[in-house]
Amino acid sequence: MTLRVPDREPEVECEVDPEWDSRTDWEALSRRALRAAHNVDPALANPRLSVSILFTSDAEIRALNRDWRDKDKPTNVLSFPMLEREELLALAAEGPPELLGDIALAHETCAREATEKGASLEDHATHLVVHGLLHLAGYDHEISPADADAMEALETKALALIGIADPYGAGV
Repeated sequence: MTLRVPDREPEVECEVDPEWDSRTDWEALSRRALRAAHNVDPALANPRLSVSILFTSDAEIRALNRDWRDKDKPTNVLSFPMLEREELLALAAEGPPELLGDIALAHETCAREATEKGASLEDHATHLVVHGLLHLAGYDHEISPADADAMEALETKALALIGIADPYGAGV
C-alpha cells in the first residue's frame, strides 16, 4: 500500500513550546501523520477539516487533564474532538471549514516514553499524533479490548505507510 495524498488537505495549525526541539519541523511531522491517518480512515481527508496541535509541557497537559478529565496527572497525548463520528462521516467535501478538534502532546512524557521504547522522539510523537487524530475521528481504545485492538491496528497500518515501526510490536 502506498500513501495517498488528497488534492486538498485538511488544515493543520501547530503551536510548539520551546522545550520541543527547534530543529524538528513539528508542523510538517503533524501533516505527515495526518496523511497517514487519512489513508486508514478516509473521513480524515475531508478538505474542510482543520486540526489544532499543541506541543507543550507536562505541566500544561496535567492542567488540561485535570480541568477536562478530572485526572490530576500528565499524560502523553490528549484529544478534544469537536465533531461526533456521525457528523464527520456526513460532512460534505464542499463548504465552510470545520474544526475536527484539538490535540496536545506533553514533551517530558513523550521524551521519556520514546527513550523507554528505543524510538526517536519524532517517531513517537508521530505515533501519538496519529493516535490523537483517530480519537478525533471517533475511535476509542477505552471502550473494549476489541476497540483497542482495532485502533492499534489502524495506528500500526498508518505508521507503516510512512516507514515507522509497529509501536505495539514485540520488544517495543
